[in-house]
Amino acid sequence: MGMISNLLGLLFGGGRNVVRDTAEVFRENAEAAGQRSFEYDKEALAQFAAEFASVKTSRFDSFIDAINRIPRPLMALSVVFLFAAAMIDPVWFAARMQGLALVPEPLWWLMGVVVSFYFGARHQLKTQQFQKSIAETLSRAPVVVENIAALRGLNYDSPGVASTGADSDLTLQATRAEPGNAAISAWRSGETSQSKGTD
Repeated sequence: MGMISNLLGLLFGGGRNVVRDTAEVFRENAEAAGQRSFEYDKEALAQFAAEFASVKTSRFDSFIDAINRIPRPLMALSVVFLFAAAMIDPVWFAARMQGLALVPEPLWWLMGVVVSFYFGARHQLKTQQFQKSIAETLSRAPVVVENIAALRGLNYDSPGVASTGADSDLTLQATRAEPGNAAISAWRSGETSQSKGTD
């Protein structure tokens, strides 16, 4: 009995727990992790409270803060609008991109510097490739217009969409019944029996 108590005293005596201490090497102590998370959240909230504690009394400061918040969402929403405009009206979009193709290269560089400075990103180094891609996109605009017109002509409610035109082979294929179609044969036999019954 003394040996067991000595062993238990060795493991759990002196205010320590060897099993717990060993387990915490491999797995985080949930209680300590919760305490650390609580302290972190508490300090973060205190920092936010200190940041917003100084209330700005000047209308000019509020006005400048409002202006500073406009450009980023405006630029992001403008890019999304351009993508939507390209799908809604490709010709309108191509006309605007044609105007962008006329912008001289130094102005592109200046715009890139302003935007990259504002967002804190590095300057776009491949402006010439960007202009080349715009020119390639604009050169595809007539093909896109033709493709859209052709696709609109394929709608089920477009006039003459089922017309075979001058293609006589297609007309014969469309009007000729398939030889082994049981449903059409049954329909025709029902149609002929009804016509005989009415006579």
